[in-house]
Amino acid sequence: MFNSKEQIAAAHERWQQQALWPSLERSPERDGRFMTTSSAPIERIYTPLDLTDHDYLRDIAHPGEYPYTRGVHPTGYRGKVWTMRMFAGFGTAEETNARFRYLLSQGQTGLSIAFDMPTLYGRDTDHPLVEGEFGKCGVAVASLADMEVLLEGLPLDQISTSMTINSPAAMIWAMYLVVAEQRGVPWTKLRGTTQNDILKEYIAQNEYIFPPEPSMRLVVDTIEFGSQHVPQWNPVSVSGYHIREAGATAAQELAFTLADGRAYVEACIARGLNVDDFAPRISFFFNAHNDFFEEIAKYRAARRIWARLMRETYGAKQERSWWLRFHTQTAGCSLTAQQPEVNIVRTAIQALAAVLGGTQSLHTNSMDEALALPSEKAVTIALRTQQIIAAESGVTNTVDPLGGSYFVEALTDRMEREANAYFKAIYDQGGVIAAIRNGYFQRELADAAYRYQQEIDGGEREVIGVNAYTVKDPLNIPLLAMDPEGERKQLERLERVRRERDNPLAQQRLAELRAVAQSDENTMPAILNCVRAYCTVGEMCDVLREVFGVYQETVVV
Repeated sequence: MFNSKEQIAAAHERWQQQALWPSLERSPERDGRFMTTSSAPIERIYTPLDLTDHDYLRDIAHPGEYPYTRGVHPTGYRGKVWTMRMFAGFGTAEETNARFRYLLSQGQTGLSIAFDMPTLYGRDTDHPLVEGEFGKCGVAVASLADMEVLLEGLPLDQISTSMTINSPAAMIWAMYLVVAEQRGVPWTKLRGTTQNDILKEYIAQNEYIFPPEPSMRLVVDTIEFGSQHVPQWNPVSVSGYHIREAGATAAQELAFTLADGRAYVEACIARGLNVDDFAPRISFFFNAHNDFFEEIAKYRAARRIWARLMRETYGAKQERSWWLRFHTQTAGCSLTAQQPEVNIVRTAIQALAAVLGGTQSLHTNSMDEALALPSEKAVTIALRTQQIIAAESGVTNTVDPLGGSYFVEALTDRMEREANAYFKAIYDQGGVIAAIRNGYFQRELADAAYRYQQEIDGGEREVIGVNAYTVKDPLNIPLLAMDPEGERKQLERLERVRRERDNPLAQQRLAELRAVAQSDENTMPAILNCVRAYCTVGEMCDVLREVFGVYQETVVV
């Protein structure tokens, strides 16, 4: 038997008069605002009255059914749990390879490679502009020789590999492909993802090299090449993670990420690609912050928005083109240097939200990451956190267990409304690149970050160990120590590559890359030939710097 809206409203009024108001007189609610991590207000309770415009089959549906609010797979994690993909990379290729082997031995099911700042900016380790930056936030990869060592002994045809690289993504991906080629592993068997989301660099992370337009060309080149030659690879992972880390609210992360995804789809269609040939291999990357229910609602809204966009706006016909598949990483910006062991609890809550939101793969941050790159002990605890959720919590036993919650569904609807409002603001300015050049995204993130910090500084928002329950205990956890000889070894390998390679061939390949960059041809074949000739990341990026120029952000007040 179903109750009418009128009956529910009458019951709600009766509850307030007979139960709520007398209770508040006896015991008032805590002072302060009840709000999400994004500062959005939260009502006392949620009822069917908050879902009056809902149509179950239209807006929620069953798991594996359009618009995939409840997930893209009918069986959820009952068939296969998410890929446990711990982000790792530091110092030399040898050190990082050893960490990957350790993680695989501990039950990790996928690789995720972090690169150091010189590599991210397309510079070789010995370039004077990157002195002192070797290996601090990831592994140094300057040439194919480094990639060969990094992947030594790893079963490329049996595991999937994610690589967090953006401006030089085409070069790093080419190195991975050439290593597989050397081992006789067909590209058709390779599974993995290159982040390759250059738009979020201009919005949030600022690790760009070239101006937006030629950078978009490189992204489309990889998408086109992948759809033709590496069909199981995701050539771009549209990344909200860094947008959130820069201070965005959950709704901003959702909207700006999907707006970037739309920009890549439109660029590929403008290239002449059929949407169903490339859309199934566009993946996404989201943050998992502290607010448990807000994060779950964000993931559910993302799937629904993307499915509707792909089918109704871009005319995709294949079901897989409608799917939003995503990786999640717990929120690095939420970790505290104070009482670092408490970060284990934060990470567990965030990871559980990602799982209940239906993530396809997950990285859990380590307790020491506000202080250093993760130690072996810390990363093991982070991995065990995922394994406990999968094996012991019971949340994988049923599909979308929070589906139908009045609160979760109302939050999901609100996320969708707010995202659509942001889409309108972005497209009113002429699209993502125009909004980047206008400084729109940067202002939105700065305002959100400032408001959040004000709430902490004013005591309106508690951060345990920072402005609440503080202690002065000395740090007593082990921190990672990298090989002090690592940079010397890396520089020796780089010098050896330049000395022993066929240098006339390398220069010829770089000249060919320059000519292709000056044309409208796909750059991937020329980049692959440069990699096979052991041209370095810095040399290839320098060629493209000469052709495309270097982007300088203009401050717009």
